[in-house]
Amino acid sequence: MIENLEYNTERPHLMIPEYGRHIQKMVDYAISKEDKEERNKVAKSIIAVMGNLNPHLRDVPDFQHKLWDQLFMISDFKLDADSPYEIPSREELMQRPEPLEYPQNFPKYRFYGNNIKRMIDVANSWEDGDMKDGLVLTIANHMKKCFLNWNKDTVEDDVIFKHLFELSDGKINLKNSDEDLSKAHDLLKSKKRFSSSSSSSASSKKNYKGNRNRKRY
Repeated sequence: MIENLEYNTERPHLMIPEYGRHIQKMVDYAISKEDKEERNKVAKSIIAVMGNLNPHLRDVPDFQHKLWDQLFMISDFKLDADSPYEIPSREELMQRPEPLEYPQNFPKYRFYGNNIKRMIDVANSWEDGDMKDGLVLTIANHMKKCFLNWNKDTVEDDVIFKHLFELSDGKINLKNSDEDLSKAHDLLKSKKRFSSSSSSSASSKKNYKGNRNRKRY
């Protein structure tokens, strides 16, 4: 009995370990069949078993196509069977994908985020008026808040106006205006209020737990 024990290190390598050893043995059995009609019959049975292992994916489009591709991968592309889909090649599946480009529109001021750039583009598309002026001031205040999150020190309004001028391609110019942005204390007040409330709730919970097992006479 001990002589029949097998260790995983001595067994053949699993091409797709998620399907387990039994599916691998079934595929090896299909490869050993000399009659092609019999191989096709066994291959369809294996596809049915593989589908039963993932019943939640039965209604997913192209799920059967994926199963057939995985079947040939498990066989190390040695299975000669008729597939309802185009049989993939080893080179096609092992080919490395193209690197994805990072969607960065303005890498110079990353701390503002992409949403600020979208808001500026929307403001540029609006006609001059009170609504556009209000939107521009809102954007400038939000830029100042983002800047303070990145740099905890204070920031002058002229710096925000300069960045806004650059990001808007020179279409929004507040450099010589008399507008004043919100104070740094007011912009970060809500954040401090949230942190203080969360810390107080945490301390109250701690006190509650600390008094939980205290003896009472």
